This record gives sequence, C-alpha cells and structure tokens, in this order.
Amino acid sequence: MQKMSVSDARQASAVGKQVTLQGWVRTRRDSKGGFSFIELNDGSCQGNVQILADGKLPNYESDIKKLTVGSSVSIVGNVVASPAKGQATEVQATEVVVLGGADPETYPLQKKGHTFEFLRTIAHLRPRTNTFGAIARVRNCVSNSIHQFFQEQGFLYVHTPIITASDCEGAGELFKVTTLPLEKIPLTPNPSLRGGEGSQIDYSKDFFGKPAFLTVSGQLQGEIFACSLGKVYTFGPTFRAENSNTPRHLAEFWMIEPEMAFYDLDDNMNLAEAFIKRIVGDALNKCGEDMQFFHDRIDKTLLPRLEGIFKNDFLRLPYSEAVEILEKAGQTWEFPVGWGKDLQSEHERYLTEKHFGKPVILFNYPRTLKPFYMRVNDDEKTVRAMDVLVPGVGEIIGGSQREERLEMLELRMKEQGLPPEHYWWYLDLRRYGTVPHAGFGLGLERVLLMLTGMANIRDVNPFPRTPGNAEF
Repeated sequence: MQKMSVSDARQASAVGKQVTLQGWVRTRRDSKGGFSFIELNDGSCQGNVQILADGKLPNYESDIKKLTVGSSVSIVGNVVASPAKGQATEVQATEVVVLGGADPETYPLQKKGHTFEFLRTIAHLRPRTNTFGAIARVRNCVSNSIHQFFQEQGFLYVHTPIITASDCEGAGELFKVTTLPLEKIPLTPNPSLRGGEGSQIDYSKDFFGKPAFLTVSGQLQGEIFACSLGKVYTFGPTFRAENSNTPRHLAEFWMIEPEMAFYDLDDNMNLAEAFIKRIVGDALNKCGEDMQFFHDRIDKTLLPRLEGIFKNDFLRLPYSEAVEILEKAGQTWEFPVGWGKDLQSEHERYLTEKHFGKPVILFNYPRTLKPFYMRVNDDEKTVRAMDVLVPGVGEIIGGSQREERLEMLELRMKEQGLPPEHYWWYLDLRRYGTVPHAGFGLGLERVLLMLTGMANIRDVNPFPRTPGNAEF
C-alpha cells in the first residue's frame, strides 16, 4: 500500500493499486443501495477522485454518513477503473478515518457561488475553492518556469536586499523601516526649518543610522552583480506605499528582474520575448486542466489569446509611432494621447487587442517619462526604454538599456533631483570598467493576470496587501 495524491489516483495507471488518500471532502451523497459517494480533493489537481464507501464499513453510520463539506479524511482503498463517464478511476474504500470535521452551520465554503470579494475576507480558506487552488498551482508552475528559464540561459540567481537606503524609481512612495519609538521620535535641531527654530528626525539613533525603506526593486543591486558576473536575476518580494485601491496595484508583490552585462536594447527585447513565451508555453503544457478551468469559468477568450502570445512574434514599435497610431485611431480616450505623455492601460490594450492583435514591444520613450538609469539616445530626447504589452493585460514588462556613461548618469540624476552621494556605489560601476548592460522587471502577479484571465490582482496573490488590509 502506498500513499498517493489525488492527482495520481485519477490516472489510469493507478488502477489495481492499494493506496492511502488524504484530503478534504468536496461533496458526499448517499445511495439507496447502502453506500456513499465521496468527492475528495487534496489540492494536487483541479479534479476530485470519487470514493465509494460501502455501508458495511464499521464506522459507516457513525462517521461516514455524517461527513460534511470541508471535513478532512484519510482513506485506504483500492483504485479501480470507473464505470462513470468523465473519470478514469474511482477508489473502493476499505477504511475511512475522519481527521477533522467542519461544522456545516459555520463553514463558509458550504455553498458555491461566493464572490471573489467575499473570498478575500477568508484568505485562509479560499485556496480550497476551485479557482484559488488553480491559481496557486499555476503560480507554482510559473515560479518554477522562471528559475528553469534563467538557469538554462546561464544566469546566476542572486538575492538582493529587502531593506535598502536607495529608491530605485525616485518616486519616494516607500515603506519606512525604523526602530525609533513612534510615541517619542528623537529629534535634532535644524535651523533651516521654521525660521531657524525647527527640528528633524535624528536618524543617528535609528537601527541603520540613516533612513531605510522596504525595497521597490532589486534592480540597482542586481546591476552590481551583472557588472561583475555577467548575467544575473533576482526573484523576490518588493513593496510600494502607494495609496492605490485599483485592480492593478498591490503594496507587496513579487518581481523577477534579470540584469545582463554586454546587452543592448535589442538583446533585452529578445530575452523578454523568449521569457514570456516560455512562461506561457509551460502553463499551457503543464497546467492543462487548470488552464481549461480558467477558460471555461473566468474568460472564454483566454486560451486562444495565450496561444497567440505563444505563437506570434512580438511586434516592435517606437513610442513615437505608437502615439501617432493612437492619435489617428478615432477613439475617445479617458486619458488624452500626446507625445511626451505616458501611455495608459486603455492605449496599451488598444494597440495589442484592436490595432495589431498581437503582443507589442514599445521602445524609445521620452526621457522625461523614465527614471535616471535609462540610457539616453543620440537624439537626447528619448531613452532606450522598453515596455512589453500583451493582449488582455497591457504592460507586463518594463525595462531598458542602462546608462553606462558616468557623466550622463550624473546629469540625469541632477535632472531628477537625486543626490549623487546617496548612489556613490552605483556611480562607481561607471568609474571602474563600465560596460553596456540592460535588464527588465516582470511582476509575477501581472503574469498571473495574463495566464488566468482574472480581473483583480488581489485574487492572484495569496495574501494581498492593500491600503487598510493586512489581516492574514
């Protein structure tokens, strides 16, 4: 006898084996013939395995006929070919042990049809539903694909700090990290404030001796390793303290950020396209049952759209040409279009879904729109930035060729009001053996929106952190 997952027990190859299955009851129905059918799921797959529990089992009346949805059980039995349509196997139980009951009066998943909004309030139980179990399995598949892709390409996986003193984007919307007592924050005089009588926080008494924050990106530290080791990638949590209650924003999310020495913008775009196709291909091939579920229950255009992303070459389009297309589109935009303005989701989706019908990589954005580290083009008006846009989501990757010229980098920092002394180590990379290099960032949750058809980013993160929500 062997312990087996529900996923394996559903395969025809399991017929004839005596197994132990453990999981949670999805349904139980009793037959007039003196036996019960139990649908069992253990999270290993979308489908359930049917258990046939005979009325002759010693605890049939006392336990089995009282099983409720959500109860956990351990079952010993024999896997046999199923006569029922739509399932290859079923298990004839020889022993059913109840591990934990679930009160049908209070168990919140007793009935079907709960809204996603309600399920967010019970994040500790929502993985037991079909939708959120499928999201967890696809998220696991994507995470594995990420590591496999970069390892096969000769990248090194590096761990960049979660606590940092630098702001990669220059946006300033960061979570502060401090050990200072909030009820009595130490202050020091600052004659420049309030007519010479002001004061400011005395960070010398803080843990790090200076302001520190949760990171918004591992990119700058990733560049350190790329400029020594060639090709590296990070994969970890990042944080933004934007007070945004939208379906596309989280305060805590996971980012994949490769950085490559001796890469230019074209190399960067090639890698990004191959990366997206690998993720999509693996999800379609390895999570077929879950992907079909999302297509059937969440978005009936999902599978053809993903096949298009996987099979089509990504169109490469300069930002300036994209603006011209949008200006001539004859559309009414919520956000006006014009050169020098950032493109919004409505513009990105028009390009990918209506105008071209395929993924698009926009590049060469106005320098005024982008952070200081992006390489300035010879026209001095644009930078070698790129955004990868996909149907159904819009922007999914943002990246650039990095500015490797010391003088230009210092100028760009001055333009954006960033003190060079805070980035002395970043500037050193340009002083000592500087090289052309590039990289990009991909948000894991954005990928999951693309793969599942889910509409709200809070539903593809296990424990979404948003303004006012840190319950679990």
